[in-house]
This record gives sequence, C-alpha cells and structure tokens, in this order.
Amino acid sequence: VQLVESGGALVQPGGSLRLSCAASGFSFTSYGMGWVRQAPGKGLEWVSGINGDGRITRYAGSVQGRFTISRDNAINTLHLQMNSLKPEDTAMYYCVKFRSNTATSSYSSRGQGTQVTVSS
Repeated sequence: VQLVESGGALVQPGGSLRLSCAASGFSFTSYGMGWVRQAPGKGLEWVSGINGDGRITRYAGSVQGRFTISRDNAINTLHLQMNSLKPEDTAMYYCVKFRSNTATSSYSSRGQGTQVTVSS
C-alpha cells in the first residue's frame, strides 16, 4: 500500500486548498478512504471519510460545511477540498485507507502527510 499526499501550503484565513492523495498497491474501489490531521502538540483527529464508490461521505463537526471529500476511482486518487480555512485548521493532513468499504472505519494505512498552515 502506498499513499502519497500533495497540495498542502501556507494560506491566509478564509482561503481554500485542495489536497490530493495518490493511492497504489491495493484495490482502490474496495476500500473506504479518509483524511485525518494532527495539529502541533495535539493528537490525531479524524476529519472526513468516503466509501468505495464515493456515494457516502462523513465529516467531523469542525469541518462540516467547509470541507468536501471526493474520490476519482478511474485514477485511484482521493481529494479534500478545503474552503473557508481557519487558523485552527493548521495541521499535518494524512490520507488513510480504511479497513473496510465504509466511510467511517478505522484505518490500516496512512501516508506521510502534507502540511497545511493557515495564517495571515
């Protein structure tokens, strides 16, 4: 299993970013996928999940209405569109592969992460 994130950057409050995760080494459509994040000095926080065919999505309350998770199964890629970013969204964002084909499972694999910093 290989998960490679990209798209992190420094952005001003209120701005937008789109994270991507290129997945390989497993049957992409057979597993739910998601994003977790870790802010400086804090533990891992589940952000969002999506099932294998992309029809079911789930979000943490802190990002509901601002973030959108999606997947392109033709190219084995997961996305996270982040709008109205806040300083508290600053964190390392990790792409994760769930243990089953759901939108809220525990995960079995995690990428190396991409840094998102929201600051003026």
